[in-house]
Amino acid sequence: MKYLKLIGFIILVAFVGIQLVPTALNKSEVDLTTDISEIENTSENIQILLSESCYDCHSNNTNYPWYIKIQPVAWFLEDHIKVGKAELNFNEWATYSSRRKRSKLKSIISQVEKDEMPLSSYTLIHREAKLTKSDKELIVRWANQRLDSINNN
Repeated sequence: MKYLKLIGFIILVAFVGIQLVPTALNKSEVDLTTDISEIENTSENIQILLSESCYDCHSNNTNYPWYIKIQPVAWFLEDHIKVGKAELNFNEWATYSSRRKRSKLKSIISQVEKDEMPLSSYTLIHREAKLTKSDKELIVRWANQRLDSINNN
C-alpha cells in the first residue's frame, strides 16, 4: 500500500511538472494575399467549409480549444498541427508551384471522398467540422474546377 501511494505521488508530481513545459502555438499575422481564398476562385460557401473543417491544422492560425492548456494533450495537438501544415497550408497557397497545387488538389479530392479528412479524431470534438455528403460534393466539385483551371494554364 505504501508503494502505491508513492507511485501515485510520483505520477501526480510528474503530471503537474509537465504542465510547466510550454508549447508553440500556431498563431501568426496571416498574409491574406497568399491564401487560397485570394488565389483561387473560392466562393463564400467553400471558404466557410475550409475554415471550419481544415484551417485549424492546415493554416498559420489555429483556433485552439480550452484543453490546449493541458499536457500531454497540447504536445499531441502541436505535433498534429505541425504535420498538417507541412503537408498543406492554405495560407501559403500562392507560394506553391502549379505542380504542387495540382498534387494538393488531387489529394483534397481523394481524402474528402474517402472520408480521410477531416480526421475523425478532430470531428469527434469539433462537430461543426464534420462534412455532410453535400459539403463533400461541393468541395470535390470546387477542387476539380481548380484542377482544370491550373491544367489549362
